[in-house]
Amino acid sequence: MQPLVEPELLGQSLVNRGIISKKELQSAMLQQNLMSGKTDLTQILVQLGYCREKDVSRALAELAGIPFISLEGYPIDPAAIATISTKAARRYQALPIEFTETGDLVMAVVKPLGRPALDDLRLLTGYQLQTVLVTACDFEAAIRNFSMAGVQLAVKEERESPYEDEPEVHLLSGDSEEPAVQLANTILTQAVNAKASDIHIETYEQKVRIRFRIDGVLHNVFNPPWQLYRALVARFKIMANLNIAERRLPQDGRMSVKVDGKIVDVRVATMPVGSGERVTLRLLERTANLLTLEKLGVDEQILSQYKKLLHLPYGFITVTGPTGSGKSTTLYASLGALDSVSKNVITIEDPVEYRLTGINQIQINTKAGLTFASGLRSILRNDPDIIMVGEIRDRETARIAIEAALTGHLVFATLHTNDAASAISRLTEMGVEPYLTASSVSGIMAQRLARLLCSYCKEKYILTRKEADSTIMRLDGEEKLTLYRPRSGGCLHCNHTGYAGRIGIFELLLVSEKIKQLTVQRAPAGEIRRQAVAEGMVTLLQDGLAKAKQGLTSLEEVLRVVM
Repeated sequence: MQPLVEPELLGQSLVNRGIISKKELQSAMLQQNLMSGKTDLTQILVQLGYCREKDVSRALAELAGIPFISLEGYPIDPAAIATISTKAARRYQALPIEFTETGDLVMAVVKPLGRPALDDLRLLTGYQLQTVLVTACDFEAAIRNFSMAGVQLAVKEERESPYEDEPEVHLLSGDSEEPAVQLANTILTQAVNAKASDIHIETYEQKVRIRFRIDGVLHNVFNPPWQLYRALVARFKIMANLNIAERRLPQDGRMSVKVDGKIVDVRVATMPVGSGERVTLRLLERTANLLTLEKLGVDEQILSQYKKLLHLPYGFITVTGPTGSGKSTTLYASLGALDSVSKNVITIEDPVEYRLTGINQIQINTKAGLTFASGLRSILRNDPDIIMVGEIRDRETARIAIEAALTGHLVFATLHTNDAASAISRLTEMGVEPYLTASSVSGIMAQRLARLLCSYCKEKYILTRKEADSTIMRLDGEEKLTLYRPRSGGCLHCNHTGYAGRIGIFELLLVSEKIKQLTVQRAPAGEIRRQAVAEGMVTLLQDGLAKAKQGLTSLEEVLRVVM
C-alpha cells in the first residue's frame, strides 16, 4: 500500500521542525539504502535514536491534516472497540476509541488511511468515521488492554468446579468477529481488572447503561449503542446456559471464565423491566487471596474477644449485616484462623466463594434437592467438629443449626439483620424458641464495609461541635475532632474517587447471663442492645468513628454505611 505521506517528505518535515538535523536524515537514508529499502525511513530514525516515535507521529499528523492524540490515560470506550474485530484492527492498524456527540466513530490510526481503507472500515463498523493519529506504541498498548486474548476457557474439572451443572464457557466461542461477542468479553475483562463485584446492564428507552460496583458503589462505565443491547443480553444468556427466547420471566444461571489467568465464577440474573431486560452479573474470583481477621480491620479489643469465641468447643456464632457487607469473608477468615488438621470442618454454602485447603465445602444445588436444611442434616451424620452455614434463610435451617450447637458442635452462620442485637429477635421470628437461642448463641458479630480513603490524596480537617451532629461529639466527648476526607476530584491512584479499597466496621455482642435472661423474656432488640452497650460493647458507629479518626475512612462514609 502506497503511503499517503512519503517518508522523505516526512523526514524533511522533521528537519524543518528542528527535531533532527540534515546529517541525521542523510545517515538514516543511507542506512535504509543498505537495507534495500525494506525498513521505513521514520522507523530507522527512531531506531537510531535521532527522534522519538511521538515526534514522528506529530509531524505525520500535521502533514496529513488530521489531529494527533496520546492514548495514555485516554478514556477509551469499550463499546466503540466492540464495533471491530481485533483481527481487522491489526490489519488496518486502526482502532475505534469513542463515539462523537453526532454519532460518528472516532478511529485512531497509526498512519493516515486512503479512501479504500476508510470505506472498508465504514462498512465493517456501520458508522461514519473521524480519524485521529496515534503512535504505534499507543496502538499496541490499547490493543493489548482490550484484546480478548487474555480471556480463556475455564475448563470444567471435578477438582476445580463446585457446580455439577456449571457450563463450560469459552468467551471466544461463537463468532468472535461479532460486536456483541467482543463487547461481552470486554465487559468481563474490564470488570475483573477493575476488581468489580457486580456488573449491571440496563436499558432505558433506547439507551444502554453499563455499571460496575467497585468498593460497594456503582460507577457508570460506558454506554454502548442501543443496537447492540439485545445481542449482548442474548450473549450472556448463552454463556450462562439460559433460555434466550424467554424474556417475560426472571432467570438465574452461572458460568465460569478465566480472565488473564484468573478463574472467576459468574452468577447471571436476568429480570424483565419496562424497556426490555436487565442483566446483573456477580463476580467471584476463585483465586483471590483469603484475608485474615486482622486485615479485615477488626479492632484489637473486638478481635481479642472474637478469637476467644473461635476456640470454644461448641456454640453458635453468627455474623450479621445487609447484603454485600462482607459477612462471608469474615466467616472464611474465621475458618482460616482455626485448626483444620485436628478438627473436621464442613461448610455448606451458596455459592462456594473461596477454596479452603483442609476444609470440606458443599455447594447448594436446589435443582438436585440439596438445600441448606437437607445438607445440614447430612453434615451432622458425618461427625463434624465445626460447621459453617453460608446463610440461615428459614426456620428449618435455623432450628437444625441451633440444635447442632447444643449437641457439641461449633456452628458459624450468617443472618441478614442491621445490628447484632437484632439477630436474637430474628431467630425468634424464625420460630426458634428463645430458651434454645439463649442456650446456644455465644456471640454475634455485626459488620459493614466502608471505603478506605486514598492514601495519596486524602485531606486533614477539623470538625467542631457546632458543625457536627451532637451524637458524634457525645460519642467522642471532645469539642473538636481531627478527621480526614477525600480530596475533591481525587487522583490517578484512586481513579478520581478519593477512595481505594474497603475496610470493615464491626460490633461484637457477647451473650452474657443478663442478655440470656432478656432473650428468654423475648425482650425487644433495643433493650438487648442497651444492655450490651452497658456491658462494654463497641457499637458500629463507635468503631467507624475510631477508624475515621485514624484517617482510614471519612466520617461521611461511616455515616453512609452505619446510619
